[in-house]
Amino acid sequence: MSGFYLSNLVLVQATLTGLLLALSVQVPLRMGVFSFAGAGAYGIGCYSGAILVLDHQMGSLPTILLTALGCGVIVLLLGLLIQKLNGLYLAMATVAFCLIISVVAINGGTATGGSTGRYGVISDFTMGAMFAISGIALVLVALSERGRLGRRVDAVREDPELAASMGINVRRHRLTAFFVSGVLGGTAGAMNILVRSAVSPLDIGFPLVVLALTMIIVGGSLSWKGAVIGALIFTWLPDLLQVVGQWQELIYGVIVALAAVLLPRGLYGIYVDTKRGVQRRRREARAGAGGAGATSSGAPTAGSGAGARTDRLAPEMETQA
Repeated sequence: MSGFYLSNLVLVQATLTGLLLALSVQVPLRMGVFSFAGAGAYGIGCYSGAILVLDHQMGSLPTILLTALGCGVIVLLLGLLIQKLNGLYLAMATVAFCLIISVVAINGGTATGGSTGRYGVISDFTMGAMFAISGIALVLVALSERGRLGRRVDAVREDPELAASMGINVRRHRLTAFFVSGVLGGTAGAMNILVRSAVSPLDIGFPLVVLALTMIIVGGSLSWKGAVIGALIFTWLPDLLQVVGQWQELIYGVIVALAAVLLPRGLYGIYVDTKRGVQRRRREARAGAGGAGATSSGAPTAGSGAGARTDRLAPEMETQA
C-alpha cells in the first residue's frame, strides 16, 4: 500500500487540490449562484503563495492562511460588484474574472514571472498538513448541507422569493457563498504551489473552469460527495487513459460528453435516485403485506361469530332462568 501511495503521490496531491477546486464552484451552485470565481481564486492562490514564500520567506501554514483569507475577500468584493447579475450573465462575469487573473499573471513583471511563471517554491509543507486542511474543509462543507443551514441553502437555491418571505437573508447567503468559494479556491491554489513548487499562466485560467465544472457535473453538483467523486475520476482518468496513446484526449472528451448527456444529476444523483427507488418499493411491499394481513385477520369466521353471540347471550339466559 505504501508503495502504491508513494508511486502515485503526485496524483494524490492533485486529487486533494482538485477536490477543493471543485468545492469552490459547488458551494455557490448549491445556493443558486452560477459562479466560477473559485477558479480565479485558485490562480490568485498559486501566485500569492509563490510570492509569500519566495519573496518574504513565509512559512507554509501562514502562507495558506493569508492566501485563503485574501482570496476570500477578493471574491467577496467581486460578489458585491456583480450581485445584481444572475444566471448566464453572472457565469460570464466570473469567467471574465478568471481570464483577467491570467492576463495579470502574464503581465505582472517580476512579481509573477511573466509568461515563465514562478518556480523553486520550497517550503516546510507536509502531506499530513495537506490531508488535514482538505479534511477540515470537506467536513465544514458537509456540515453546511445538514440541519437548519442546509434547509436554508436549499430554500435560497430553489425559491429565493419564498426564502426571503420566510425571513432568510438571500443576499447575505449568496455573498457568503462568494467568500467561501474564494477561501476554498485560494487554499487549493496555495497548496498546489507548495507541493509542486512552480506555477505558470498555463496552469490557471479557463482550463480550471472547465475542470471544476466537469468534476461537479459528472460527480454531482448538489452534494460534497459529488465533488469527491468528480475529483477522483478526473484526476486519475487521464493517467489511466495513457494506455491508449494519442487517442487519450478523444476518449476523455467522449466520456465527459456522454456523462453530461446521460447523467444530468451526476453519478451521486444516480445513486440517490436508485436508493430512493429501492426504499419506495420496500415501503410499498410492506404496505401491501400489511394490508393483506389486516384483511385476513379482520374477516370474521362463522364459528367465531357464533361463539361470540353465544357468549353474549349466556348471561341473559341465566338471568331469565
